[in-house]
Amino acid sequence: MATRYRHSAADVWRARIQAGELHCNGQVLSADYWLAGAEQILWRRPPWREEAIPDRWDTLHDDGDLLVINKPSGLPVIPGGGFLLHTLTALLEPSGARPVHRLGRFTSGLQVCARHPTTRAELSRHFRPGGRYRKVYQAWAHRVPGLELGQPWTVSTDVVERQHPLLGWIWGPEPLEREPIRKRLSARSEIKLLDRHAQGDVLAVTIETGRPHQIRIHLAQLGSPLIGDPLYLLNREISARATPGDGGYLLHAWQLNGLNQLGGRVIEARPPAVWNQAF
Repeated sequence: MATRYRHSAADVWRARIQAGELHCNGQVLSADYWLAGAEQILWRRPPWREEAIPDRWDTLHDDGDLLVINKPSGLPVIPGGGFLLHTLTALLEPSGARPVHRLGRFTSGLQVCARHPTTRAELSRHFRPGGRYRKVYQAWAHRVPGLELGQPWTVSTDVVERQHPLLGWIWGPEPLEREPIRKRLSARSEIKLLDRHAQGDVLAVTIETGRPHQIRIHLAQLGSPLIGDPLYLLNREISARATPGDGGYLLHAWQLNGLNQLGGRVIEARPPAVWNQAF
């Protein structure tokens, strides 16, 4: 099952079999049953249960149309990946606001929303690469060799599609060892060292291209993945058991400038207080 239906790992399918969720030709399937071929396998999926999520945030700006919040880590922005109602989109529905762009579930920080469709369309246009807005992330990563305090550094390596046992193909850094690559995309990020601790570096990261998981991949490419990243590991390795939606890493949308509604001033969201415990 895990080989054909890669959205779930083998141990997940094993647990479903033990729970009696899978049937073979009308009978409950047991883990020791040998398939001969041509059987009909039916998965009786249990009722939908969404994982609990953090549903409170700090509002940084609200003028009745534009809404800027400090999104907590763990809150999905849009439906997907097992979430429908437990999302920022659903939680904002009574207020009439909708997200303009999307932070990853486990990325905290500045999330811009708007109530009027014309405002959302205008804001969305400037969030795209080449747009007017400049967003700076704060990333807590393993030490970047050779990077000095305050020094800017451009990372312009491609993000590449590599094989993954659970998902088939996945975006990641250029591998150190020779392996199949299905596709590559050019990418560009600017990093600057803000602070250095024994456990790692605090970086300011600006992305000039919007590639999948670009910050995580570019830091892994440097040999300095995000602290706590379960997928992108040291030595440009990718975990065979993790997926892009797994959390644990420290990434925060920190600063944003260019919003006309704010007079072009920089708006800033403080990283979560729990980050102080990581260093």
